[in-house]
Amino acid sequence: MQGSIQKAVVLGSGVMGSGIAAHLANVGISVLLLDIVPNEVTENEKAKGLTLENKAVRNRLSEGALKHLQKQKPAPLTTKKNLALIEAGNFEDDMPRIREADWIIEVVVENIDVKKQVFEKVEAHRSEGTIVSSNTSGISINAMVEGRSKDFQSHFLGTHFFNPPRYLKLLEVIPNEKTDRNVLAFMKDFAENTLGKGVVEAKDTPNFIGNRIGTYGLLVTVQEMIRGGWSVGEIDSVTGPAIGRPKSATFRTLDVVGLDTFLHVAKNVYDQVEGEEKDLFDPPAFMKDMAQRGWIGSKAGQGFYKKIKGEDGSQILELNPETFEYEPSKKIKTAATEEAKQAKRLSDKMKALVYADDEAGTLVWNVLKPVLLYSANKCEEIANHIAAVDDAIKWGFGWKMGPFETWDAIGVEKSVQRMEAEGETVPAWVKDMLQKGFTTFYESPDVYYHRGNYEKKPTNEKEINLKTLKENNNVIMKNTGASLIDLGDGVAGLEFHSSNNTIGLDVLQMINQSIDEVEKNYKGLVIGNQGKNFCVGANLMMILMEAQDDNFFEIDMVVRKFQAATSKIRYAKRPVVTAPHQMTLGGGTEICLPSASIQASSETYMGLVEAGVGLIPGGGGNKELYRRHIENLPQDSTVDLMPIANKVFEKIALATVSTSADEARDNGYLSERDDVIFNEDHTIHKAKQQVLHLHEKGYVPPVPSIIPVVGETGYAAMKMGAKTLQMGGQASDHDVKIAEKLAFVLAGGNIPKGTFVEEDYLLDLEREAFLSLVGEPKTQQRMQYMLSKGKPLRN
Repeated sequence: MQGSIQKAVVLGSGVMGSGIAAHLANVGISVLLLDIVPNEVTENEKAKGLTLENKAVRNRLSEGALKHLQKQKPAPLTTKKNLALIEAGNFEDDMPRIREADWIIEVVVENIDVKKQVFEKVEAHRSEGTIVSSNTSGISINAMVEGRSKDFQSHFLGTHFFNPPRYLKLLEVIPNEKTDRNVLAFMKDFAENTLGKGVVEAKDTPNFIGNRIGTYGLLVTVQEMIRGGWSVGEIDSVTGPAIGRPKSATFRTLDVVGLDTFLHVAKNVYDQVEGEEKDLFDPPAFMKDMAQRGWIGSKAGQGFYKKIKGEDGSQILELNPETFEYEPSKKIKTAATEEAKQAKRLSDKMKALVYADDEAGTLVWNVLKPVLLYSANKCEEIANHIAAVDDAIKWGFGWKMGPFETWDAIGVEKSVQRMEAEGETVPAWVKDMLQKGFTTFYESPDVYYHRGNYEKKPTNEKEINLKTLKENNNVIMKNTGASLIDLGDGVAGLEFHSSNNTIGLDVLQMINQSIDEVEKNYKGLVIGNQGKNFCVGANLMMILMEAQDDNFFEIDMVVRKFQAATSKIRYAKRPVVTAPHQMTLGGGTEICLPSASIQASSETYMGLVEAGVGLIPGGGGNKELYRRHIENLPQDSTVDLMPIANKVFEKIALATVSTSADEARDNGYLSERDDVIFNEDHTIHKAKQQVLHLHEKGYVPPVPSIIPVVGETGYAAMKMGAKTLQMGGQASDHDVKIAEKLAFVLAGGNIPKGTFVEEDYLLDLEREAFLSLVGEPKTQQRMQYMLSKGKPLRN
C-alpha cells in the first residue's frame, strides 16, 4: 500500500474532470489531464496549417480545458500559479504515462460501456498497486470492473466529487465488492486530510446517497407545487433557510445545478428501480419541455427564473409552468412564516412551520414528510448508518440539517403520530426505536442511533468542536462578544460570537483579558471560531451611530483600544496564532496580521476593505500589511521601498480581497510563517499545534522596532496614482480623498524619504486619518449604504 499521492492522472477534461484536476493541483499534486484525440481539425487549425498529427490538435480538448479553468467563475484554482502543476495530453499518445501515477481518476461520459473500454486501456498500462477510481455520479462500481484483474479490482473504488470540486465539501467513496479495505481506508484518510473533503462511504446503489435523497427531495417539492397550485417563487419562499436549506431553496438551486444535469441524475435512478419508486423519479412533463427549449438555468440565461432589465433596474421573474410565461416573483406570507422569521433557532423555525395550521404549514409538512420517510426507508440500502445520510445531504446539498437531524428537530414521536394518523407507513425500524425508548435519532451531535443502540460516530482527531468544549465546561471566561476556551494541552482558544462576528468593545476587552490570562497560565492562544465567517470587520453600526452623534471622543477611544489590542497580539509573551476562514475582512484581517502565525483555511477571503465604506484601516492594519511586505528585506538605505509602498497602497485603496488563502499569500497577507489548511474543520487543531510548536521552540515575541518609510516623496507619488485613476474615471473625488489620507499614513507623512519611524507614530497618523474620514458626510453615506444594502456605495 502506497504512502502518499503525489502524481495523478485524470481521464476526461470536461467540467468535472478539469475541476478535479484543479483541486488536486490546489493541494500540490502533479496532474496529467487526458482526453480523446479529435477526429477532425477546426477551421482555425486549418488556417494555421495544422493537421490531426500535430500535438496542438491532438491535445485540443485538454488544452482547451486548461484555458477554460483560468476564466471560470467561481475559480476552480486557488491561485493561477497552480495551473503549472497540470499537464495536458491525450488518450492515445499519453496513456503509457499512467504507469507513473499514484492515482488514476476516470471522469469520462456517464456510459458504462465507454467506462469499461477506458478501464481496459488503463489496465494495459497502470502499475500494479496503483489506485484507480471513477467519478461516476451513479453507475454501478461493481459493474464497471467486471472482467478486470484481481489487483485492479482490489484497488478500484468510486470517488464521487460534487461540482464544483473546490467548493463543495462532499466526497462519496464507494468500494466495490473486492476493494481492499486498506485501500478504502487510505483513500478516505487522504480525501479528508489532504483534499479537505467531508468523506461519506456509500453503498453501490443508484445515485449513491447524496443524489438519491437530494434528487428525491427536489422532485417531491416540484410535485407538491403542481398538486397545491403554488408558484415557483412561493415554493422557494418557504423551502430555503426557514427549513434549513440554502438561500437558493428549490428552484434557484435547480437553476444553478442546471436542469439538464438534474434530469440526467433523476433518469439514472429511474432506469434502475422498479414500481412506485420508479414513478417518483419521473420528472413532470413541463421540466422535460423546459430542457427541450434550452431553458436549463443560469448557464442558459433562463430557467425557473429569468433576469430582465427595465426602466427601474433589473427584475427577476419566475416561470409559470402552465403558460411558460415569466411573471413577477411571488412569496407566501402567513402567520407561520412570520413566526418562523422571529424564531432564533432553526428547530423553532421548523416547528413553527411544520405544525402551523395554515397554508404555509401544510406546504412545508407535505414537502418534509416524504423526504423523512424515504430517507428512513432507504437508509440501510444506500448507507452504513444514518449519520452518513445526514452528512451527505449537508455537505452535498448545503442543508443545515440532514433528514434525521431534521426529524429530531421537529420531534420524532409527535411527527410519527401525525404521519400514522394521515395513513402513512412509518418504517418498522423507526417504530422499533421509539418502542425501545429511544426518542431521538441522535443522543448528541456525534452519537447516533444504530440497530438498537446509540453509537459514537468516528471523528478525526483534527476536528476540535468548540461548541462541545463549551458544553463540557471548558470556558475560562466570556462576555457577550467572545469566549476564552480551554483547548487542552495548555492552549487556550478565543472564540468570537458577536453578531456576524464583528469587533466591538466586548471583543476587544476579551482579546486583552485573554492574552493576560494566557501569559500567566497557558502555552499560547488560538484566535478562531466556527461561525459562518471568521470576522467581517469592526462593528460598523456602532461607529456610524457615534459619528452621526458627533461623538468623536468615543470613536477615538474605540480606535485606540483596537490598536492596543492588535499590538498586544503582536507582542504577547506567548504565541498568538490566528485561524481564519471564509470572510476575514477589515478588522478581521487586522486581528490576523500581527499574530505569530496564521493558519488559514484554504477558503479564506482576506482584505482590508475599509475604503469601501469611506475609511482606512484603523486597527493597525496599514502598518502591519506594510511591515509584512518589508520584514524580510535588508534594513538599509539601498532598498527601494517605493514599489512596496505602492503595492500596499493599491491593496488597501482598492479594497482588494483575496479569493483564497493562496491568493492571500500572493497579496502579501500571508507569509512564510503561515500555512494553508484545506479542511476547514481542521483549522483550530492546526492552529493549536502551531502554538505548541512555537512554545516548544522557546517562543520569544518580537521587539518593537523602527520602520523605514517613503516619506513626502512617496506620498506625492501615491497621490499622483490616485489622481490618475480619477482622470481615467475609476475614482471619485471622495475615493481620492480616502486615498490621499491612506498615502499620508503609509508614507509616514511629510518627512524625508528613508526615515525610520516608531510604530506609535504610524498608529497616530492612522488614527487621525480614520477620525477625519469618519466625520465626512460621504463616508457616513457609504457606511449607511453598506449596512442597509450589503454592498459598497461609490459616491
